[in-house]
Amino acid sequence: MPSLPPQPLSPLDGRYRAAVAPLADYLSEAGLNRARVEVEVEWLITLTESSLFGTRPLSPEDKDRLRVLYLSFGQAEIDWLAEKEAVTRHDVKAVEYLVRDRLTSLGQDGIAELTHFACTSEDINSTAYALTVKRAVHDVWLPKLREVIAALWHLADEHRDAAMLARTHGQPATPTTMGKELAVFAGRLERVARGIQNSEYLAKFSGATGTWSAHLAADPQVNWPTIAREFIEGLGLTFNPLTTQIESHDWQVELYDRARHAGGILHNLATDVWTYISLGYFAQIPVAGATGSSTMPHKINPIRFENAEANLEIAGGLFTTLASTLVTSRLQRDLTDSTTQRNIGVAFGHSLLALDNLLRGLGEISLRRDVLLADLDANWEVLAEAIQTVVRAEITAGRSQITDPYALLKDLTRGRRVGAPELAEFVRGLDIGDEAKERLLALTPAGYVGVAADLVPPAR
Repeated sequence: MPSLPPQPLSPLDGRYRAAVAPLADYLSEAGLNRARVEVEVEWLITLTESSLFGTRPLSPEDKDRLRVLYLSFGQAEIDWLAEKEAVTRHDVKAVEYLVRDRLTSLGQDGIAELTHFACTSEDINSTAYALTVKRAVHDVWLPKLREVIAALWHLADEHRDAAMLARTHGQPATPTTMGKELAVFAGRLERVARGIQNSEYLAKFSGATGTWSAHLAADPQVNWPTIAREFIEGLGLTFNPLTTQIESHDWQVELYDRARHAGGILHNLATDVWTYISLGYFAQIPVAGATGSSTMPHKINPIRFENAEANLEIAGGLFTTLASTLVTSRLQRDLTDSTTQRNIGVAFGHSLLALDNLLRGLGEISLRRDVLLADLDANWEVLAEAIQTVVRAEITAGRSQITDPYALLKDLTRGRRVGAPELAEFVRGLDIGDEAKERLLALTPAGYVGVAADLVPPAR
């Protein structure tokens, strides 16, 4: 069979490209290389600011010209690096040569030897990864998660008083409201989002085995750990002074565990909304021109939630692998993290795709309150909990001689459907006070929701 024209192997770079494209600015190979150039340039500027080895601080204009190296990083630089790496067989060395080449074109040969000065590749990599992952999370992924959370809070507020039959273990249970149930998901996600927002992004800048040995050999009078700390913190990152050749990646493990946790909650949301749709609680709003089934014209399939579910499972698997792999490095350095970290974008890509589908899906459903009420009206036996609880209170108050109220209600309702007339007749025959009896007779499944509506915070 003849070969196809060059095609993307990953669906993230093909079918789903539009939904995940913003992540590529940070978590692609080009995004990583741009950040590496940024680190090299800023380190070069830092060294000259300290007037090391007879250099003088650069003028603001010269700094701006140097920063153009990463601010205008584009296809020419991407192609240049690809050609150079084919020769060097080393990605970070290719970046160093690119910076040197651009320094020559800017007439800055005098400081070229300070490019990558006293650095190991992992000084550049740990800083570049911290920058790209932080920016991807804060600029792209977290805002999309917050959009989903906001959509949930909006729906929770809208449906705060929409009484609904609960289903614990899949069986009819004490009623709740749809708003309260959606608020549960919003609250869970908001808590995890706060943890992600406050995540640390660590980098090291201490040389081949984390000892600043080469730095001190070049100039033993300089406080290199302080210069390194100020450099890393100046980039908006957290400095890790105690490392091997690599920064230990524990911040990444923590972040990916949190992202996986958020994905687990979102997966729970997707399957629950899917179930509510299958029960008829939510109607799906038809999208003009869309096809639900290739053979059944009436169908509107809950594809947004199914797509989200699948992508969250893929993302969760990748986040788990990232966390479990990156936590370990043999002795002072091995290379397992290199390939592993190149899949960070894949994990966040599938997660972002899921968020996009959930956001769309939540905007394409409409609550069927009539279905919720009909379901409640068909399950009066859920009031058994209220009745036996009231009887217990009456016994305690000395207004009833009933000996086992739970067993009494169990005999009446377990495995049986009990309608409003049968339940009313049962209540009238109970040995309890008149006020309690009237309170129970006035109760309906739709009214037995406690303070569910009040648990939903005010509209945001």
